[in-house]
Amino acid sequence: MIFDTHAHYDDAAFDADRAELLNAVHEAGVALIVDPGCDLESSRAALALAEAYPFVYAAVGFHPEELAKYPGSLDGIRALAAHKKCVAVGEIGLDYYWDDSRKDEQKALFRAQLELALELQKPVIVHDREAHGDCLEIVSDYPALRGVFHCFSGSAETAKELLRRGWYLGFDGPVTYKNARKTLEVLAICPRDRLLLETDSPYLSPVPLRGKRNDSRSLRYVAEKIGELWGLSGEAVAALAAENGRRLFRV
Repeated sequence: MIFDTHAHYDDAAFDADRAELLNAVHEAGVALIVDPGCDLESSRAALALAEAYPFVYAAVGFHPEELAKYPGSLDGIRALAAHKKCVAVGEIGLDYYWDDSRKDEQKALFRAQLELALELQKPVIVHDREAHGDCLEIVSDYPALRGVFHCFSGSAETAKELLRRGWYLGFDGPVTYKNARKTLEVLAICPRDRLLLETDSPYLSPVPLRGKRNDSRSLRYVAEKIGELWGLSGEAVAALAAENGRRLFRV
């Protein structure tokens, strides 16, 4: 079984062939997909896909890059999260790469969505880009909360702290890149029951597909790379990760 726990099929990059592609992906062995929203509009779109395709599930939330679209209330996200196919609050978190001028506002929105997830008893999907220390500090304030750090890019030391607190780590196409040394160090300490596989489609295509639109069929390259490190087949890695995803998202 292949479970892509993070793919944005609501993205405009798929407008021309979304239905055909999702059917092809499923026929190729991708059994489950989670599509995370990034604001109200994309969260609604993710849920619409989840309604249309039995193998697609959704997460809802405000991505830090969409801070300008935040209406000042999470009532809309709370309502969407009640949908039976919403499995998480996400994609939420901090991003200091694109904009580090509104850190306090990002942190406040992140905390509000973590508290919403606790209220709703749902896991979270965390986006952490160049904000590792602040993300770790904030999630540590919510010890009862669980979720995944999507496309984990922090250090092995940060990973150890998250793993100790019960978090999962998501790995994507970058594990296949030449500059993946830090990510491979994290994989070397990641327990097999805390690994999730993701594509972040249409982004982060793995080698040998870099530069092309990504989709869930490329997860085999990520699984094979991890398998080389762990001494397992790609199929075994995919099966482990799928079981972890089913456990975290309760699907």
